[in-house]
Amino acid sequence: MSHKNIAVKKKKTSLRTHKYVFALNDEENKAMNRYIEKYKVQNKSRFIRETLMLTIIRKFEEDQPTLFD
Repeated sequence: MSHKNIAVKKKKTSLRTHKYVFALNDEENKAMNRYIEKYKVQNKSRFIRETLMLTIIRKFEEDQPTLFD
């Protein structure tokens, strides 16, 4: 049998091309590190990104106009 080159279509994922940098003070950093250690967070970047986006999405849902305001 001959081997055929099969073009595999990769599902286009959202590439993270936008970088944000922020700073924490000593107390914030201490709290972050305690949380990460206590809850065994393995990927700090993913944790921060998911926590931030969850907060943003919840706020958008709260601010969404409703029929009976």
